[in-house]
Amino acid sequence: MATWMPSDGPCRVPPGRVLLSWIPAPAGRTDVTAYLGLAGAQVLLAVWPGLRGEWSDVIRPTVVEVSGLHAALRLATATLERLTDCAAD
Repeated sequence: MATWMPSDGPCRVPPGRVLLSWIPAPAGRTDVTAYLGLAGAQVLLAVWPGLRGEWSDVIRPTVVEVSGLHAALRLATATLERLTDCAAD
């Protein structure tokens, strides 16, 4: 899922989302940066400096892996919270 965020919009990435930003670099290249939104913070995920041409195939594996990892962590957290709640009863 993609969400467009204006550059003058909120500076925080929503939890579970990956924000990609790109700016032109010298020699017709592009600098791409990815941030991951977590519940308590926004973290730098990756930087790809000086990409040439169609760069989506370069960054896609990282974004897919991180999205899967985030989903697994969210499931593990929910499971632990549920087990903790059950143990407290």
